[in-house]
Amino acid sequence: MEFLTGKIKPMYFKYLRAAFGSALISSIYGAVDMAVVGQYQGPDGTAALAVVSPVWNVIYSLGLLMGIGGSVLFSALRGQSEGNQEKSNEYFTASLIGVSVLAAVSWLAVAIFDRQLLLLFGAEETLLPLARRYLFPVKFVIPSFLFSQMLAAFLRNDGNPGLATKAVLFGGIFNIFGDVFFVFGLNMGILGAGLATAIGSVISLLLMLTHFAGSRNTLRLRMPERPISMIKSICVTGFSTFFIDVAMGILTVLFNRQILTYLGTEALSVYGIIINVSTFVQCCAYSIGQASQPIISTNYGAGNGDRIRQTLRYALGTAAVFGVIWTAAVQLVPNLFVRIFMTPTEEILAIAPAIIRCYGISFLLLPLNIFSTYYFQAVMKPAASFVVSVVRGALLSGILILLLPAAAGADALWFAMPITEAIVVIYVAVMMAKYTRELPREAAVGR
Repeated sequence: MEFLTGKIKPMYFKYLRAAFGSALISSIYGAVDMAVVGQYQGPDGTAALAVVSPVWNVIYSLGLLMGIGGSVLFSALRGQSEGNQEKSNEYFTASLIGVSVLAAVSWLAVAIFDRQLLLLFGAEETLLPLARRYLFPVKFVIPSFLFSQMLAAFLRNDGNPGLATKAVLFGGIFNIFGDVFFVFGLNMGILGAGLATAIGSVISLLLMLTHFAGSRNTLRLRMPERPISMIKSICVTGFSTFFIDVAMGILTVLFNRQILTYLGTEALSVYGIIINVSTFVQCCAYSIGQASQPIISTNYGAGNGDRIRQTLRYALGTAAVFGVIWTAAVQLVPNLFVRIFMTPTEEILAIAPAIIRCYGISFLLLPLNIFSTYYFQAVMKPAASFVVSVVRGALLSGILILLLPAAAGADALWFAMPITEAIVVIYVAVMMAKYTRELPREAAVGR
C-alpha cells in the first residue's frame, strides 16, 4: 500500500496538491458568488450571503462528519492488515447510510423552514427576501452537497485524490461561468448565483461517482454487522471536523447579531467579506489535514510512528507558510478584498481596513489549529480534537464575541478570533507534542 511504503515527501505533496486544488476551487466559487452578487446587488447582496453562510456551514459539516469520521477508521483498519479490506468497507457502507439519513433531514429542514432558519441566522426584513431568493434553487439539490463531501474523503483514502479534485474543479468552473451568465447575462440577480451553485454541486457529485467504475476502486458495499455502533464510532471520530464548520456557522450568527447591535449594516457587509477570506484560509487548513490524514491514519494502524512524525513535519511547515501568507495579505491590501467582493461605498472603504486587519491577525494561527484536529483524529485521540474544535469554535470564541463589545467597546469585537486562536494554540502545542512522543519508533520504510 502506497501509504505504508511510498516516500513521504512526494506522497504528502501529491495529496496536498489535490486537496488544496479542491479547497481552492471551492473557495473560489464561493468567493465568485459573493463578488458577483455584491457587484449586482450592492452591499445588501453581500450581507444577504453572509446570512446564508451558516446554512452552508451546517450542510458541509454533516458531509464531513461521515466522510472524515468514516475514512479515518477505514484507513486505520487497512493499515493494520490487508485482510481488513472487507471490514473497512463496512465503515464505508455505514458512512453512506449515515450521510443518507443526514441528507434527508437537512433537505426537509432547508426546504420547509428556510425563512425561520435565515431569521435565526441574523436576517432582517431587508435582507430576508434576497437570502431566500439565493436559497431557492439550492433547496432542490441539498443532498448533493453532503454526498460530495463524504465521497471526496473516501476517494482520497482510496488512493484517488485526483478525481476528487477534478470533480470539484469542473463543478466550480461551471459555477463561476454560471454566476456571470445567470446573474448578469440573464439578469437573474442573486437567484442566478444560487442556481449556478446548485448545478455545480450536482456536476461534482456525478463526476465523483465515476470512481466506482474505475479499476482503482476498492470501495464496496458491505452491510455492517452492527450499523448503529459503527455509525456511532464514525460520529465520535469525525465530530471535531464536523464541529469546525458548524462552529463557523454559530460564530457567524453571533457576529451577525453583535455587528447589527453595535456597528450597523455597513460593518455587516465588511464581515461578509471577512467570511469569504476566512473561508479561503480555512480551506488551506483543510487541505493540510486532508492531505496528511490518509497517510497518518494508515501508518497509525500499522504502528509506523516515524512515518507519522515525518508527515507531521511537512504539515506543520505548510501550516506556517499558509498562515504567514494570508496574514500578510490582509494587513497589506485590505481594501483589495473589499473591491473584489462588492462595489463599495465611501463609508465602507473607510471602515473596512481596520476591521479586516484586526480580524485578520487570527489567520496566522488558524491553519495550525484546524490542522491539529485532523492530526488528533488520525492518531485516534478524538478527545483532544474535541477540545480544540469546541473551545476554538464556540466556547471561548462565543464568550469573547458576546463580552468584548460590552466590556471594551464595539470595535473590540474584531479581536475575538485573534485572542481565541492565540489561547487555543497553547493547548494544541502541548497535546501535539505529548501524543507525538507516545508514537512508536521504528526504522521507517520508504523515507
